[in-house]
Amino acid sequence: MSAEVTESDLSEDERRGLELVRETRGIHQSEFWKELDVSSRKGSRIASKLEEKGFVEREQTVHNGNTTYLISPIINERELDFSLLMAGEMLSPFVGEEEVDAQSDAFSQWIMNLAYQDEQGP
Repeated sequence: MSAEVTESDLSEDERRGLELVRETRGIHQSEFWKELDVSSRKGSRIASKLEEKGFVEREQTVHNGNTTYLISPIINERELDFSLLMAGEMLSPFVGEEEVDAQSDAFSQWIMNLAYQDEQGP
């Protein structure tokens, strides 16, 4: 395919399938078709089309003792909005941290930058 496929190029069933995969952040194909209320054959076709078009990836796995695929959304990094993690030029001190210390100086500074940014407006 030479032209980039967009979501508007998807069929109604493909859009519903993509929405389900994104909402669940990954779903087993054996559950995918049931959630869409379609036959397993149709569900498999939808998943394959979404993979072909670059919206999801499928990885063979075992679920409930059966071989199936895990269907996961492909995240387009260009569409991610990191501004919610920013306070001015300061990145949230909790990015990548497992434990959050709300009493830390870094957190206090970040909150103050948020407040200042809010006062200044967009």
